[in-house]
Amino acid sequence: MNWSAQAIRDASRRGDFGRVVSLARRAAEVSQRQLGDACGISQSAVSRLEGRGAASYDMTILSRAATHLHIPPRLVGLADHAAAHAAKNGQHDVHRRNFLAGTAAIAATPALTALRPAPTDAGQAATLRMATTAFRRLDGTTPSRHLSEPVLAHLRLTQTITGEAENPEQRARLAAVGSEAASLAGWLAWDMNDIGSARTWYGAAIKAARTSGDRLLLAYQLGSLAGFEADAGNAAESLSLVHRARRHLSEDAPAIASAWLSTVEAQAHAASGNATAADTALLQATRSTDAIPDDQRPPWPWVFTFTHSKVAATRLTCGARLSLPQWVTASQDAAVAALTSSHEKQRALLTLDLAAAHLTSGRLDGAFALATRALETGLRYRSGRIIERSRGLRRSYASPTPPKVVRDFDDRLHGIYL
Repeated sequence: MNWSAQAIRDASRRGDFGRVVSLARRAAEVSQRQLGDACGISQSAVSRLEGRGAASYDMTILSRAATHLHIPPRLVGLADHAAAHAAKNGQHDVHRRNFLAGTAAIAATPALTALRPAPTDAGQAATLRMATTAFRRLDGTTPSRHLSEPVLAHLRLTQTITGEAENPEQRARLAAVGSEAASLAGWLAWDMNDIGSARTWYGAAIKAARTSGDRLLLAYQLGSLAGFEADAGNAAESLSLVHRARRHLSEDAPAIASAWLSTVEAQAHAASGNATAADTALLQATRSTDAIPDDQRPPWPWVFTFTHSKVAATRLTCGARLSLPQWVTASQDAAVAALTSSHEKQRALLTLDLAAAHLTSGRLDGAFALATRALETGLRYRSGRIIERSRGLRRSYASPTPPKVVRDFDDRLHGIYL
């Protein structure tokens, strides 16, 4: 959809947001019924929305429609959550290809460092950490297959420098950097659905975190592996890792650590089918999130802020896992920031959770319309994780005579070879 098209701009300028929705819906080849199913309203309600002209709107319904049609929020009078993120990180997007090529070349030729004055250990660690952070930010807009090679080269460089450290203090600082890089390698392997490599790299991240002596980092890496295991359905292992992670948190640990670990724990309980325990963990996550100062930058090793929208997104995911569509419906509006995030791969996974809830509720058209959109994102980024989650959704629906929306989804899905 061309969001700068004259018809879209004119309708947005007039405040005719229903017209913007109508144009976007038609361009996406989504029916009013499908959009209504996705938004939890009737087909006639969608028709009334599209015909309201410049009158006042129910911003909740408008937000849902914009989310599902990927309409930039500014075009329908809503705050643009993605704009601020893009403004902060635009330079990474502009120079992404040059950065990847340059980093890969530097990492592949560490002997070049001999041509420059040797920096202090602290300078080395800070520089290496900066590169890892840049890679982590690129993850949201870059296929993992493109990032994997330079990240692994960066990890090898970090491990080489760590091995050459002159004393235990230097080695500990550099091991912390290597732990973060290994964890990123695990995350990328996970996205590519390379499960064996993901576990290997997460294990390496935990080992390096122990070498660093940084208890907060070790808790973070144990929690990261716990999230991976919860997603894989290994509930008991995930809960064990969460409990181990909590033991490494000191009394003065930042609130973000408790909030994030509680969301991981909730997903582990959801994987085991325990809705009561998942709800308890989510309530704890909410309380911990309340304690995070609004103006505080996330402490390393966290890169992104943690908000109530992320807790709501976790409840949405747990609701889909537990086949509790009421959890999904109740969380959808609070999770709008996550559902409109500029991290398209994460957004696609949440969209598949929404699709699963619609399928549980019998809203077939809406479910597979959402799943198709997520699948297209998976194809664009060559994300094995998204593709396999899409296949899992399809397996959950069985019918000897599937309707056209399902047959169309099958046609798209069956021709995918990553």
